[in-house]
Amino acid sequence: MSKTIYIANLPDETTETQIKSLFSEYGDIHSIKLISDKKSGKMLGYGFIEMDDDPADEAIYALNGKEYEGQSLQVNQARGRNDR
Repeated sequence: MSKTIYIANLPDETTETQIKSLFSEYGDIHSIKLISDKKSGKMLGYGFIEMDDDPADEAIYALNGKEYEGQSLQVNQARGRNDR
């Protein structure tokens, strides 16, 4: 099974390639979606990564609170819209 990871506090200039490099150390990545403003196209500082369960858990444990480009990452399992 796969798990969706929520990642926040990303620098505005972060790319999918950078995120892939950061997370691929823990396992295969099924998808990456960085969220941007629809009007301006500016990255909003958060996104979602889908990985298999065990590698996702490892990535969450290793990367939550880690400093990245001068900012402390927030990394945890994504919750569904109805779970908020």
